[in-house]
Amino acid sequence: MASNKRGPEPGSQKAKHGGQAVREKYGAEFYSRIGKKGGETVKEKRGPQFYAEIGKKGGESTKRQQGSEFYSKIGKKGGERGRAAAAESKE
Repeated sequence: MASNKRGPEPGSQKAKHGGQAVREKYGAEFYSRIGKKGGETVKEKRGPQFYAEIGKKGGESTKRQQGSEFYSKIGKKGGERGRAAAAESKE
C-alpha cells in the first residue's frame, strides 16, 4: 500500500539520514521544542485526560508483555535509587 505522505518511509535509512541532517542544521534542542509544541496542541485539542488514558493503555500493554513481576522489580530499583540519593544529600 502506497503512502500519500511525502518523504521516505519512516524508519528507513533515508528517513534516519534526514533526521540526522535536521539535527545538524537546527540542533538537538529543536526536537525538544517541536515535541513540546505538539504536546501542548494535543493537550488543547483532547484535554489532559487523553494522556491519562494512553498511559493506562501503555501500562496494561507492558503488564501483558512483561508480567506483573516486572513492576515489582523496577519499583525496587527505583526505591534503591531514592534511598541512595537521599543518603547522598544528607552527607
